[in-house]
Amino acid sequence: MIVGIDLGTTTSLVATIKDGKPALILNERGKTITPSVVGFSETGELLVGEAAKNQAVAHPDRTISSIKRIMGTNQRVTLGGKEYTPQEISALILAKLKRDAETYFGQPVAEAVVTVPAYFTDAQRQATKDAGEIAGFTVERIINEPTAAALAYGFQHQEESKTILVYDFGGGTFDVSIIKMVEGAFKVLSSSGNNRLGGDDFDQAVTDHLFAEFKEKEGIDLLNIEDEKMRLSIGQRIMEAAEKAKIDLSTLLETNINIPFLYSEGEEPKHLDVVLTRAEFESMTESLVEATREPLEKAFEASGLDKDGIDSVILVGGTTRMPSVKRFVTEILDREPLAEVHPEECVAIGAAVQAGVKIGQLDDLVVVDVAPYTLGIEVVNDRFSPIIYANTAIPCSQKRRYVTVSDYQTEANIHVLQGNHKLASRNTSLGEFVLTGITPKPRGEAIVEVIFDYDVNGIVNVTARDRDSGAKKNIIIKQSKERMGITEKDEAREMVGQVQFAPSSDAPGLSGGAAPLVGDESLPVTASKDQAGKSSAQIEAEFYLNDARDFLADKGDGLPDQMRSQIEDTVKQLEQAIEDNNETKIDKLSDTLLMQLSDADIAT
Repeated sequence: MIVGIDLGTTTSLVATIKDGKPALILNERGKTITPSVVGFSETGELLVGEAAKNQAVAHPDRTISSIKRIMGTNQRVTLGGKEYTPQEISALILAKLKRDAETYFGQPVAEAVVTVPAYFTDAQRQATKDAGEIAGFTVERIINEPTAAALAYGFQHQEESKTILVYDFGGGTFDVSIIKMVEGAFKVLSSSGNNRLGGDDFDQAVTDHLFAEFKEKEGIDLLNIEDEKMRLSIGQRIMEAAEKAKIDLSTLLETNINIPFLYSEGEEPKHLDVVLTRAEFESMTESLVEATREPLEKAFEASGLDKDGIDSVILVGGTTRMPSVKRFVTEILDREPLAEVHPEECVAIGAAVQAGVKIGQLDDLVVVDVAPYTLGIEVVNDRFSPIIYANTAIPCSQKRRYVTVSDYQTEANIHVLQGNHKLASRNTSLGEFVLTGITPKPRGEAIVEVIFDYDVNGIVNVTARDRDSGAKKNIIIKQSKERMGITEKDEAREMVGQVQFAPSSDAPGLSGGAAPLVGDESLPVTASKDQAGKSSAQIEAEFYLNDARDFLADKGDGLPDQMRSQIEDTVKQLEQAIEDNNETKIDKLSDTLLMQLSDADIAT
């Protein structure tokens, strides 16, 4: 059996295909939505879901929520006196959903399609997959949440052809994707987002306001009281009241926030009693809504479309229920969002559709997604050399050749990065390894090929190979697994077993004496899809033009006059070739410019 899972920051859902149609699975309380909360009771019993959320006020020190916000990091959380990784906590939530599904089917459920935000990094995706494996699933597919939402809509409209914008504002993350739907085929044109923006931030804005109101009225700063357990409990009560107020203000113009006996000073109890209007709430959270504008603009820019090219808008996530968010989307896109798509259920429904396609329960729906970030490696002088560009269709494979920078160099450090900055140190490190066995030759003559294989789940396999000797080494970017030892995984699985039966970075540099590489030329293994109406050759050439301009601005004065003049001339010719869309010239001049920059690197 296989299910689709929406593993959310604040809530999670599981769905399946029943009688040829997607259907949500109820939990033990008869609800479709399960809070993404884990905790231990006073007796040490493991609690997941609503039971854990209900004890959060009394035992905030034994309760964990919003773990998704730190997925893919090396941060740990303390629960029940032990430290756990984010994927271990997420595994407990997934195990709870697995148990609910098995109760529904009356048999084991071994496979799952799990959704993640479109803007999740490689490490976050791998951590999510690891969590699924710890929970006992074979994770057949990691699918982006906006893509899943489009699948949920497209399942009911398979004969239509239209371009959809998915605006996904969840509890902890924000994504926007532009997707072309053509008779059951879904091609993601672009994605953008913010992994640190969501409904939790709206709750925090109201929480801060309530703390301030209490301090002004009572003269007591609840954030700095000495009793830690009391401080945590008070904070949890205020946070829960803030969340309820946010939900109320989606339908009411004002709400009364009343928390009796919040604090006692001597024998005198102190209560919190505040009236919050929708206008006040929207004013204090205006900047959070506005923060979604930039990702929207980036998605449009990358897709080559404007708002007139969008046929339909889908709102996803509980945060989109707020009137200010709906108003913002309607105004910026000049159209009303579709009312038929349930914002909190559609992602799980779409995951179930993908799961149904996977095992042949449904007609084949073709999904072509994109890479959310540019991926590449560090080369000399702290330069970032891109290999796979953001919004390239996946799965894909790209290969690039590099040359050595030292005479008779036999090792090279391959530092894998993601980001869009020209400086390697300004991008995010994904991992690194040393390729040994390079054929010793004068600098610039030994050639190393670096291949990036990007799979359908958004997980990357990086291989480096010396062209002459054939020596090679590879790394699958699995930071999360490297951080989790065997003992920890065993402990996590033991915790998962309890759920089944419970009642309810260093600076980049040289490594091992190995030197980095200098870029030589780009050799695509598979053709990249067009991006913003431009060919992959144009996109790549423009990046190298920027690289060349930056290099000349930073180090041009130190170059021999003839070398600088040659680079400047190639830049002008390449600019003209891009304007003329002459791909033959673009390829040739790009290669020339890269070799010139390689020589200039060595010269400086």
